[in-house]
Amino acid sequence: MCGIVGYVGSKQAVEVVMEGLARLEYRGYDSAGVALVSDGELSTAKRAGKLVNLRNLLEEEAPPAGTLGMGHTRWATHGPPNDRNAHPHTDCSGSVAVIHNGIIENFATLRAELEERGHGLASDTDTETVAHLLEEELKGGIGLAEALRRVCRRLEGAFTLVAVHASDPELVVGARRNSPLVVGLGDGENFLASDVAAFIAHTRNAMELGQDQVVELRRDGVTVTDFDGKPAEVKEYHVDWDVSAAEKGGYDYFMLKEIAEQPRAVADTLLGRIGADGRLTLDEMRITDQELREVDKIIIVACGTSYHAGLIAKYAIEHWAGLPCEVELASEFRYRDPILSRTTLVIAISQSGETMDALMAVRHAREQRAKLLGICNVNGSTLPRECDGVLYTHAGPEIAVASTKAFLTQLVAVYLIALYIAQVRGTKWGDEVFAMIQLLERMPEKVEKVLETMEPVRALARSLADERSVLFLGRHVGFPVALEGALKLKELAYMHAEGFAAGELKHGPIALIEEGLPVIVVVPPRARDVLHDKIVSNIQEIRARGARTIVIAEEGDHSVDPYADTLISVPAVPTLLQPLVTTVPLQVFACELATAKGHDVDQPRNLAKSVTVE
Repeated sequence: MCGIVGYVGSKQAVEVVMEGLARLEYRGYDSAGVALVSDGELSTAKRAGKLVNLRNLLEEEAPPAGTLGMGHTRWATHGPPNDRNAHPHTDCSGSVAVIHNGIIENFATLRAELEERGHGLASDTDTETVAHLLEEELKGGIGLAEALRRVCRRLEGAFTLVAVHASDPELVVGARRNSPLVVGLGDGENFLASDVAAFIAHTRNAMELGQDQVVELRRDGVTVTDFDGKPAEVKEYHVDWDVSAAEKGGYDYFMLKEIAEQPRAVADTLLGRIGADGRLTLDEMRITDQELREVDKIIIVACGTSYHAGLIAKYAIEHWAGLPCEVELASEFRYRDPILSRTTLVIAISQSGETMDALMAVRHAREQRAKLLGICNVNGSTLPRECDGVLYTHAGPEIAVASTKAFLTQLVAVYLIALYIAQVRGTKWGDEVFAMIQLLERMPEKVEKVLETMEPVRALARSLADERSVLFLGRHVGFPVALEGALKLKELAYMHAEGFAAGELKHGPIALIEEGLPVIVVVPPRARDVLHDKIVSNIQEIRARGARTIVIAEEGDHSVDPYADTLISVPAVPTLLQPLVTTVPLQVFACELATAKGHDVDQPRNLAKSVTVE
């Protein structure tokens, strides 16, 4: 989850590193620190809290000039978020500095061994053990890269490590296992980072690092080996967005910007999906049509917001493709002994492509010989590389911790996959698939229309800022939307919020209804007569018990008017596509309510953007 930046070149390293950390603060903001090498000396500076605290320290105590450095923003795992546990961590001599993302699972054993040999460890972190292990290896006269390779072979768990040494002002060394690390390739300068956003202002040329690899970064070149020191194959790629995409663009928060970007993001996800023959084409699929015809079961694995996208995918896949579909929390998947075979297709959804729970689920499925398809937003991340095929959402960088445009583009991606499988298996005629794609292509303007009518939703949110709880109800694809609305409120407003399937209301949740309790209800389109009428009855039931009813319904649905204390109208769209428009008011609602409470919606407490530890 932590943000990592490394630099060697001709510029002042502290400026490059701090700029990169500012772009990565969404990955962790419990503390921040930098390490710089200059004139044979290693200097570090670190502070608990947000990056501004470190910036103030550097202004008070100017660091030495130098062209090599690294920095870190922390999401705490081992030890509380304080100055002592902030990265970088150094060895006994103060010559080696290390920053780290992930968890070293055997650190307690390693720490005990180090202390027995006389090392004094100053923090509670697992990271510091690496600095002292490097110290021991370096005493044998080997270089920093070989020392890191040897240390990595002793470590268990998931980690990205970056290290520098006082004696070498031209070398930054990094290592990767199950945790993101990418190389930025510049002209007379090179970069390391946990996300390309850190160096996008300097270069858009990047290099993927594979599993169990060590990279040596010098201003004039990059060398990559495996943990045994053998040369490793690497892949270079070009980042197709620029620095402006990672700026707020005049918005107070990245989340507001990303909510506003959703019409464009949805359009970009759809771009180029129809071939010259009018058929749906997914060039990145890499799973043959014959293999898809042999699939007899689909399992979707995901976490958080992506899990809610998976729940909606189930409806689309079963309805359009006629295949049984299960949806699993990735964190639970491999622990229940799932039944998989060569004819099972596992679809893993992750915005970052680095979500550890999703990656471990994919690896378990690989062992069972299932086919693997990833849905991901980040080019070059781990998930696409470990799946047989991938569908990129092309949403551009999502900086705010609470996911918005990633969710809508994931929905578009799962719709495309469901339609593609239907096309391949013949459960939908070609003209039926094409007609649905045409409907999808009109969704950006529908989302734009929703965004243009959100001021009443913002006013509503401000009026509810003192409430202690909000409930959400939905049916069919509206149920996952209710779950997503509740999650956004938990993430941003730190208040009790729960989403329920409306049909379950009388089986327990109705006991929560009390006078004045806000309940947001997502109403299915009138075309779904049975479900629509049933949820209107649910609205009447909760209103009779004193609930304040906030109803999201399609334009022209006046049947809900008598029972809605507040009505939020969205454009009429087909049932399966309705989440693309009903989710947006819930995003705006949560963002505005959290802002009214005085919270930082881009960096909610205790959360990080990419969960790269289990």
